[in-house]
Amino acid sequence: MSSFDPMRSIAAIRHEFGEHGGVNMSVEVSTTFTVMKASVMPDIFHGLLGPDNAGCYLYGRHYNPTVYALARQLAAMENTEFAYCTASGMSAIAATIFQLCKAGEHVVASDTLYGGTYALLHNFLPERSGERTTFVDINDLAAVEKAFTRQTRVLYVETMANPTLEIADLPALAKIAHKHGAALVVDNTFSPLIVTPALHGADVVIHSMTKYISGSSDMIAGVVCGNKEFISSMMDVTSGALMLLGPTMDPRLAFELSTRLPHLGVRVAEHSRRALAMAELCESRGVRVHYPGLKTHPHHQRLAGLRNEGYGWGGLFSLDLKTVERANRFMEYLQNKRQFGFIAVSLGFTDTLMSVSASSTSSEMSPEDLERAGISPGLLRISAGITGTLEQRLEQLGDAITETLG
Repeated sequence: MSSFDPMRSIAAIRHEFGEHGGVNMSVEVSTTFTVMKASVMPDIFHGLLGPDNAGCYLYGRHYNPTVYALARQLAAMENTEFAYCTASGMSAIAATIFQLCKAGEHVVASDTLYGGTYALLHNFLPERSGERTTFVDINDLAAVEKAFTRQTRVLYVETMANPTLEIADLPALAKIAHKHGAALVVDNTFSPLIVTPALHGADVVIHSMTKYISGSSDMIAGVVCGNKEFISSMMDVTSGALMLLGPTMDPRLAFELSTRLPHLGVRVAEHSRRALAMAELCESRGVRVHYPGLKTHPHHQRLAGLRNEGYGWGGLFSLDLKTVERANRFMEYLQNKRQFGFIAVSLGFTDTLMSVSASSTSSEMSPEDLERAGISPGLLRISAGITGTLEQRLEQLGDAITETLG
């Protein structure tokens, strides 16, 4: 177990006052910024001056003071030098791959990924820019290494796989990637605070902040965390993927997100506490459960060695109900008869969210790829909410098992 405390790191960065002494940071909504001397502007364009060097800003699509302040907090959370906030998680993923891979170069990726990421790597990039991806079972380290070629630039994984909740062996994967001169890129959306991938060899860490970091399912946002050299390269005015693709975060959104970071730890811990109790109940009733907090999970000890103390084992669990009909019946009972939660995609919301992955967030994958990834037609992903009492939710869940699963 790691001794790193991400919330303490965030708090250290947050201990700054707004422009006029406010306890919250100020919001700067300007799209363009003035310079006092005309000779300064060329230096900003050439990357010689910037927000971390002389406090210079150029244009809202480049850096904005409010967005930059949020990025510093997220870099502290992920124990990286720098970060850049984007308009969505997918824009963070796409820009990262574009920056690391030239046309015709190669990615090795987990065969169990969020459907949007899979579609980007499997369909969009090969067709539009020639980047190729080999999908492998990342638990088979020999297969991972065998997939590398001289053109491989990225090993891409999720800390907790969506939706099977397998845990990536980050230190072993980092060793393989670095042996071949590639970067280990880790999507940590499912496990903010719980795991700090940079402590275990990750070079780039990505979040869809739409999920737990927002916590209210009311904004779309992403972030890329990495070293200063990499983030600066993404912001280069002539070759930076973020600068030129332009997935800019609005400063008002950055301010809203910054106000949610101080209680992220409390929320993540409570999501985890409830998910564990729900998973234990389902397992005790004979339902097949995927949850790394259970000692029966094949990667329980792996996560135990990676996680930071105090934030639990994650707020998601999956139930393998075999058929989509059984899964739909289960969800409809819970939503429509017991008000347990909502049938909706996404995660990290205050209320429980439920979806059948094969026909929703993993629907971009072929039937063969779904089977290879262990995603059955009836695999139900549940994001445990934090509303109502836990006792009430466990009673509702138990009733659903009795009434719909027999």
